[in-house]
Amino acid sequence: MNRIAFIQARRSSSRLPDKVLLDIGGKVMLQRVVERTRQAKRLDEVVVATTLAPEDEAIVQLCRKLGVAFARGNVFDVLDRFYQAALAFQAEVIVRITADCPLIDPNLIDQVIEAFFEWGELSAPSPPTPRPEGEGRKPSPLTPLPESHEGVPRWDFAANRLPPPWKRTYPIGLDVEVCTFQALERAWREATEPYHREHVMPYLYEEERSVHVSTLQLPPLIPAVPPGFFRVLRVDHDPDYGFYRWTVDTAEDLQFVRQVYAHFDNQDNFSWLEVLDLVGRYPELAKINAAVSHKSVHEIDERMNTQNPKLKT
Repeated sequence: MNRIAFIQARRSSSRLPDKVLLDIGGKVMLQRVVERTRQAKRLDEVVVATTLAPEDEAIVQLCRKLGVAFARGNVFDVLDRFYQAALAFQAEVIVRITADCPLIDPNLIDQVIEAFFEWGELSAPSPPTPRPEGEGRKPSPLTPLPESHEGVPRWDFAANRLPPPWKRTYPIGLDVEVCTFQALERAWREATEPYHREHVMPYLYEEERSVHVSTLQLPPLIPAVPPGFFRVLRVDHDPDYGFYRWTVDTAEDLQFVRQVYAHFDNQDNFSWLEVLDLVGRYPELAKINAAVSHKSVHEIDERMNTQNPKLKT
């Protein structure tokens, strides 16, 4: 199955404008995220999903410079942006990464993809409808999964983070979300809440339409799922490190990430476990942005409703 990571990126962030183009140890943040994501072995392609806004032409130019594929779409209806990009690139498995996570770990990306495939199989779904190649499209050869992972995923959605009432067990900033094209298409077709459209995946994992299983439940529990429900796999970690904040939304977050990169000589070959060891040895690092609050999944950019008046309010 064609597994594509779409990196969500735009310049008009509400809390730290232009953050994806800010410097981190000699490279802009988006480049850091692209290069780290490209190291994942279970991906067939990496695509930057940016917007049609004129200011995001700078992101397009950076993508061309880096030789990374890109797609452009709606600024605030990010679910539509992802759906249209998935169609254009014929993605069968969509991996969502955000451009404000410069410590994203390629091994963790692989682990979530592997969990998405290895906990059982279903009959093969129909592939997405092909569309003409769009600007920026650069197909890449398939990277086959190991023999034991061949087939199609048992799950509609898998992630290593979910908002309350579920517990986050990985640091904020290592977020990996994976879904089938069919699940994304259904969300795109049915979701009307503004936060569903802006945050892409919530429609898939909300309690009223999903059945959840955690990877900490051993032996693996394959649930009986009512018709119309999504099968959701939570990739959890024990012990719990969900209290750490490694994403970039504020100046304090940026200061923290810059110091982490400086410790590793501004290279991209360190793992999240090495960062964990670093903040364990130097707890003052984690204090830099410890007071920063994380946005709720129900919070949306206030410009969302004015730009998309047909959405439910």
